[in-house]
This record gives sequence, C-alpha cells and structure tokens, in this order.
Amino acid sequence: MRTALAAATALAAGLLHTAAFAPTGAWWAQIIALALLFGLVARATPRLAALSGALFGWSWLASGLWWLHISMHQFGGIPWLLAALAVALLAAFLAGYYALALGLTARWIASGRWRLLALVPAWLLAELARATWFSGFPWIASGYAHSVGPLAGWAPWVGVYGITALAALAAAGLVLLRERAWATAAAALLLPLAGALLPQGFTTSSGQVALSLVQPSIPQDQKFDPERFAANLETLARLIESARGQVVLTPESVVPLPLVELDAATLARLSRPERPALLGTFLGNADEGFVNSLVALGSDYHYGKRHLLPFGEFIPPGFGWFVHAMNIPLDDQARGDHQRAWAVAGQRLRPLICYEDLFGEDFVQSAVGPDSATVLVNASNLAWFGTVMVQDQHLQFSQMRALEFQRPVVRSTNTGATAVIDHRGQIMARMPALERGVLEARVDGRSGATPYARWLNALGLWPLWALALLALAGLSKAGP
Repeated sequence: MRTALAAATALAAGLLHTAAFAPTGAWWAQIIALALLFGLVARATPRLAALSGALFGWSWLASGLWWLHISMHQFGGIPWLLAALAVALLAAFLAGYYALALGLTARWIASGRWRLLALVPAWLLAELARATWFSGFPWIASGYAHSVGPLAGWAPWVGVYGITALAALAAAGLVLLRERAWATAAAALLLPLAGALLPQGFTTSSGQVALSLVQPSIPQDQKFDPERFAANLETLARLIESARGQVVLTPESVVPLPLVELDAATLARLSRPERPALLGTFLGNADEGFVNSLVALGSDYHYGKRHLLPFGEFIPPGFGWFVHAMNIPLDDQARGDHQRAWAVAGQRLRPLICYEDLFGEDFVQSAVGPDSATVLVNASNLAWFGTVMVQDQHLQFSQMRALEFQRPVVRSTNTGATAVIDHRGQIMARMPALERGVLEARVDGRSGATPYARWLNALGLWPLWALALLALAGLSKAGP
C-alpha cells in the first residue's frame, strides 16, 4: 500500500513539475513538486527512493516532451502508437538519471535531515549528467522554471544549473519544516530567495540596432516539397523585401536545400546590399557532409551549427534503421567550424541554431572578452513539433540565456516563437504562432561579462560537478 501511494504521489508530482514551465510562469510549482518528491525519499528505502525518482522523472519528461511524437508520426510516418512508445522510452531513459541519483543517496545516507540535504547535490548531479552525457538533452531542466521569479536573480552569478541546485535546496527546506528542523529549513529557504537582492548590472549598452525578424510560417509538410520550393522562396523574398530594419534575420533552413543549388536570380533577390540578411540554408557537399548554416548574404560570413541533435541531425551508432524510417531530409549532418560573431551595423551578432541555445557552456566564449557578442541570435524551425508547449518552452530557455549573459536574445523562427528578449530576460515583443510576417524591433546591444560567464568560460561546468560531489561526500559522513 505504501509503495502504491508513493508511486501515485511521484507521478502526480512529476506532472506538477511540468506545469511549472512556460507558458504558466508558475516557478513556485517547481519547488513544491520537488518537495513532494524529496518528502517521499527522505525516509524511504533505496529501492523506493529509486522508484520514486524514476516515476517522477518519467511523468515530468513524458508530459513535457510529448510533442516529439508529432515529428515522428505526422511528419516521419511512424504509426502514432510507436511514436508515443518512443517518447515514453526516451522519458524512461532520461528518468534513469534521477532514479540512480536518489536511490544511491538513500543507500549511502541515513534517513532524515542529512539525507534531505544530500538530495540537493544528488539532484544537481542528475541534471548535469542529463545535460552533458550522450551529447546532452537538457530540455526543461528544472532550473529553467526560474527564468522568472526571485531565483532568476542568481542567473548571472551561477547559471541555470546553479539555480537548479538552489531550487532543490528550497524544496529540501520545505520538507525540513515538516521535520521541525527550523533553523536549517530557514537557511535552506532564504538562501535561494536572496537572489532577488543580488547586484545585476554587469553589462553596458553598445548602442541600438534595428532588426527585422522573419517568420514565413511555411507548413512543415510543405517545407521540403520540391513542388513548393518556388512558392516558398517567393514568400521569403517578399518578406525580406518588406523588411525595414538594418539587418534581416531568417529562420533555420528557411532555404531547405544547399545554397549552391539556389539559382542566381533568386539569390540576387534575397541579397540586398543596403540591408544585410542572415539566411538559413545548408553549406557543404555530399562527400564532406552538409552543414545546417546561417549565411550572411553579400559578405563572407557564415555560421554552421555545432551542437547537433541526435536522430534529427546525426545518427547515433546502431540507430540508422530508426532514423531512415522517418525519412528526415539531410539526417546526418556535419558540424560547423567556428564560433565567431558577425560584425554588422555596429554590433556583433552571435548566431545559434535551434536548440544550441540550451548549451550556454558551449558558446560562453562569445560572451566574454573584447570581441564578445553584443546580441545573441537564435534561428529555429519548431514546425516539426506543433505549437503547443514547445514554442513557449524554447522561448523560456532563451530568456535564461539572456539572464545568464545579460545579452539580448532575438529569435527568428518558421512558425514561432519569433520574439525579442532584452538583457534582463524580459520578452519585449513576440509574433503570434503561425502568423506570416516580419517582426520589427530596435534592440539594445550589450557589452561586458557576468560573473557566471567569466567562471564558466574559465572552468566550464566542472565547479558544479565538484561542489556536488564534495557535498555528497561530506554529508555521507554526517550523523543521523
């Protein structure tokens, strides 16, 4: 009976955890959900602790990533039941990190106050592992729920994974209240909330730039249809011609074929000397591989995607049969060759293609030093996944990057969320999903570096790994 109740509670808490993310902005729900999980584990056997972590993680990730089945079923042709099973299996695999972390913590550390505190570094280790191992898949990592709220003030100091640990500490504090450990609970709750009082002014204005963000809203089932290429390119050309900004930004793969295959007349129409454009297309060849790229028309600048998505952009060993079954165009790509920003219109624009902006540690070098980017530019195509949840979630990740590096983030997408985020993480403008048009915006570029950018650039995520491991080692020797 106890196991059944714990399982039901873990599943329900996982659903609540998903509800904490965009579009709700209910950051507090993330802490409550984690407190429910920690309450289950505080006095549980190692087996029950691992089961609770597994069920919580599966419920959270399956409900938060359900939209993946759209790409597999609607556009990949896989039967809906198999697509749903694939999402369920992915969630189960990722939930294994939390099952392992909580189960081992329960095995090593006696129940009670010390175990509750040990769950904080254990949770952080599980999140870091999910973010880095097997190429990393940190979508809706728990810290992202706090791109709004009092914990957001910690972002330029410790980043999303530091916030992950602080949120876990607050969750442990709520359970410590139940344990009547008043002083420890107060400290665990007040430290995370102190983020609202931290200094925030680490960057200064580098001037304004007028940007035109194109949203062509081409249905995904028409995007790679050869019979629609001409019409789609005509739509793109008209949108670029209507743009009024100093620089035009287009979505990922807005020209869904290698640039060399684009005829000269169309290329000339897309390229306007008085208004530079960053065009989403592919570079490379069949022998060396095609690179998902953004090309600055009229200059020698280009950027190629560096952090590729498994299954959609590169094929993990042994999974060729699965990827080929979905008939994904250009499904095994090459990586880009540099991280330089594009100097244009008095600013330095650092491109990021699709989910690259989940990996701040990958491009942090672009946020420090005299040649650092002044504006971060995300080009995405989320039409593979519909409009429900996924667009708001990705926008929330961009908000966190803006907070961490105190840089504006602008997003040009195919079907949404095309938006402008300022250096404080505030959404200044957003085009409705599935609407065709150009979002015009004046963006204030920023120079300077946050404390988080400085230490992340020097040491990577290793300080967080080390602190979590040291904390676990120390707590394992603590008394009951």
